[in-house]
Amino acid sequence: MKRREFITLLSGAAAAWPLAARAQQGERVRRIGVLTNLAENDPEARSRNAALLEELQQLGWIEGRNMQIDYRFALGNMARLRQYAAELVALAPDVILATGQEATGALQQATRTVPIVFVLVPDPVGAGFVDSLARPGGNVTGFTPFEFGISAKWLELLKEIAPGVKRVAVLRDAAVPEVGQFAIIQATAPSLGVDVSPISARDASDIERVITTFARSSNGGLIVPGSALAAVHRVQIATLAAQNNLPAISVNRFFVTAGGLITYGPDFLDQYRRTASYIDRILKGAKPADLPVQVPTKYELLINLKTAKALGLEVPPSLLARADEVIE
Repeated sequence: MKRREFITLLSGAAAAWPLAARAQQGERVRRIGVLTNLAENDPEARSRNAALLEELQQLGWIEGRNMQIDYRFALGNMARLRQYAAELVALAPDVILATGQEATGALQQATRTVPIVFVLVPDPVGAGFVDSLARPGGNVTGFTPFEFGISAKWLELLKEIAPGVKRVAVLRDAAVPEVGQFAIIQATAPSLGVDVSPISARDASDIERVITTFARSSNGGLIVPGSALAAVHRVQIATLAAQNNLPAISVNRFFVTAGGLITYGPDFLDQYRRTASYIDRILKGAKPADLPVQVPTKYELLINLKTAKALGLEVPPSLLARADEVIE
């Protein structure tokens, strides 16, 4: 080999070595924790995690390259939530995504320093997670699923699709403090000629007991606000409502796909996608205290015509015209 060619070869190898070394060493891997109340094999949990992962990838965060995600699935068990919250904090993540009020509360008890981004927390101020929506002020911020006015809309829509309803039960998760939704529903009831009452449950057996007991009297209806209880047991709740001839409305589209009558609420998958933007900003140095809590940008109305027919209900054309999606 000629001397000039040898020198050129050495120079090229020297220049290439840092790039090869960096590729071998890889970028700094950031750690993200995810704590949810659903089961790992729940289709809703899979859809949410897929939406989050897809959006993170769009922002340049690739699992196995510069990001690692640690998932924990609590299946609505509070003791397990607290255990998993402690486990995730012990892993020293850069940020944790919390699904729901229970998960957020368990994480906040476990750490006041690790950044937490929540989703599906109805009243983060009332729960004590943030000082205000505009200025969270601590290590927690996120995305709330609705403003309180939507609670009155549930009762109005239930009465519109089932005019014969005179009594309405509001299914509450007994493990979570009331956040003011029932008070708004109760205040709306007199103008609609409806009596409302709360029914509380902690597990599947409670749900069956309180719904069947309420349904013993006629002209009843059911409101199912968002909660871990409602998410985990959505199929059971929809089935019990149908078996007991109770028109029922909920906040999440999965209630209608599980056989429920009607839902009105935000696009929850869209909220999961939007959490990626806050996770991205925190990984790049932003503080949760400086990131305002976000509210939904749109709501969607879904109606299950098959369930309406089984309940003997004729859905008003005006309501059908407003629906974003109709399940035949």
